[in-house]
Amino acid sequence: MTVSMIVAVGKNNEIGKNNDLLWHLPSDLKFFKAVTMGKSIIMGRKTFQSLPKALPGRKNIVISRDSSFEAPGAVVVSDIEAALKESETEEVFIIGGASIYETFLPVARKLYVTEVEFEDKSADVYFPETDLSRWKKEILDEGEENSLKYKHILYTKN
Repeated sequence: MTVSMIVAVGKNNEIGKNNDLLWHLPSDLKFFKAVTMGKSIIMGRKTFQSLPKALPGRKNIVISRDSSFEAPGAVVVSDIEAALKESETEEVFIIGGASIYETFLPVARKLYVTEVEFEDKSADVYFPETDLSRWKKEILDEGEENSLKYKHILYTKN
């Protein structure tokens, strides 16, 4: 099984504020959907709660310490090992939040990162600092939308 992460980050690794995204990039949402479709996705409780519903076409796995937490359309587990056991696909995607990214980072083999030319000093959620010098970098595409430049990058662990 390959553990991959997918995230959109600002200039300072910011990823969110008040349990929401910092920008609106429909093309990045399409990229996210295309990359994760048909795969298992693992997320924390707050990330699940930020979604309108479980994401269709993917097995949604939510990690929560609250044993009474219910996530319609998703499987709720209490730890990383259980989340990985629930995965039914060769590649599993970690989709947030910050503590889930940090927990899975040591076992991740791929990072799908959307780098957004944006800075928000009031952000309250950040992607963990990562030494990318040991990762192979491949720019998949780049563009501009809603006055924001972005790049989709795939980092693969050497």
